[in-house]
Amino acid sequence: MRYLRRLAAAAACLGMLSAIPATAETTLRLVAHSDLKVLDPIWTTAFITRNHGYMIYDVLFAKDAKGVVQPQMVDKYEVSPDKLTWTFTLRPGLEWTDGKPVTAEDCVASIRRWAARDALGQQLMGATGELKVLDEKSFRLTLKEPFGLVLDALGKPSSNVPFMMPKRVADTDPNKQIDDYTGSGPFMFKRDEWKPGEKVVYLKNPKYKPRAEPPSMLAGGKVVKVDRVEWLAIPDPATAANALIAGEIDIIEVPPPDLFPMLKAEKNIALYGWNQAGSQIIMRMNHLHPPFDNVKARQAVLYSIAQEDFLRAQVGDPEIYRICNAPLVCGSKYEKTYGDLLIKPDYEKSKALLKEAGYDGKPIVMMHQTDLQSSNQLPAVGKQLLERGGFKVDVQSTDWQTVVSRRARKEAPDKGGWNIFYTTTTTVDADNPAANSFSSGGCDKAWFGWPCDPEIEKLRSSFARETDPEKQKAIALAVSDRIMEQAQYVVLGQYKAFGAYRKDRVDGWLQSPAAVWWNISKK
Repeated sequence: MRYLRRLAAAAACLGMLSAIPATAETTLRLVAHSDLKVLDPIWTTAFITRNHGYMIYDVLFAKDAKGVVQPQMVDKYEVSPDKLTWTFTLRPGLEWTDGKPVTAEDCVASIRRWAARDALGQQLMGATGELKVLDEKSFRLTLKEPFGLVLDALGKPSSNVPFMMPKRVADTDPNKQIDDYTGSGPFMFKRDEWKPGEKVVYLKNPKYKPRAEPPSMLAGGKVVKVDRVEWLAIPDPATAANALIAGEIDIIEVPPPDLFPMLKAEKNIALYGWNQAGSQIIMRMNHLHPPFDNVKARQAVLYSIAQEDFLRAQVGDPEIYRICNAPLVCGSKYEKTYGDLLIKPDYEKSKALLKEAGYDGKPIVMMHQTDLQSSNQLPAVGKQLLERGGFKVDVQSTDWQTVVSRRARKEAPDKGGWNIFYTTTTTVDADNPAANSFSSGGCDKAWFGWPCDPEIEKLRSSFARETDPEKQKAIALAVSDRIMEQAQYVVLGQYKAFGAYRKDRVDGWLQSPAAVWWNISKK
């Protein structure tokens, strides 16, 4: 019944599309990877909220296609010879959508709020002695000790992104969601047209001043070439694919691979690898409650995992997935692999570890996001493998945004909390210990699951403060070892994200670790 209701809603949505006048030629219509319900990109790391953030906010720095951090809202910056004092000056003419100028005071407040929630931001603030406004357009960051990742932090490309907000908004408690969505980015959020479960609407921001440089990944000129962007909620992938083929929408951000043959067969449809750097799939355990408050139980999970089972079920096409048990990503300079662990299960070893952990057979609560195409097939595989390894598993199915809200709860699983959930991250956010949120062992300040590991925090802090590349690499590999020893989280492999679009109608889609909608024109 639930599926039929969703399908009916999707059909109604398509009916509305066909009734839209043909004059709306500068409206880009797309199906995003998830429905948008949480609007604060600092409060959550959900990619749909990150993508919403890129629509309406801008950033001080951004990474280009070569992985180099470039100024974005910043006009110029100066670094002292000892690299302890950083002075930033904003570009002239930056405005919020309410007409007020963007100030250094806004940026300092925004950095502080972002840093309270983000693992790399926490590292940066830990090394900071003073963050001070100098005048309306300039501010200064003074370090109390060396920190080799200042620009990497301020130019962090994915969740959490240090988006700039007006001071009145950025002063909101980081543990509470904002309710004012004034931005200075390329688009404006049309809140009065936002209908969760149906559509999200953005308009071109007439006050936005793109940089003069050509666009390059997340850097350069964010030139908006359409008047309006609509994210439409069509939860059934086949319905969305048929809408694309019929010309009722322009883009599907992430169609499932099993629809690739159907889409490739259409002469007006093209597949586009917008995230060539790829993503990493993660299983996250809750360290606060039994059984995963015991390292032996977490290690038992590692011995129950067969990565390819997950990848085959979720991604399907071996051409776009990669078996990889390196926590800091295969293909990165900090890659370190661990034999057959996570690749060939040892169920007897898992059962022995569970016995050592004193596991009482109580079912673990595994959350299942039914509507997220990047991870909705994982729980069924996880349940099967973990039960072979001696666990009992209770899979609880909801939509992704409910999972996003529930994963922030620290209550016991039988009180509304959880034991396991699944997520994905871009490889550019997982390939070093300081930026990798999953590696944090900062207890209450750690990412959902809240590992408490002073040893890994010491290593991560040393990594961020080390300036010698070889010493930094040695520390990163030690972090990788610690992640595996403590079973901090479970790596389930890597894959590349492909979208589908109407090539007879759409042009200019940029490659990026996040799907962005500037630079796209309608033919």
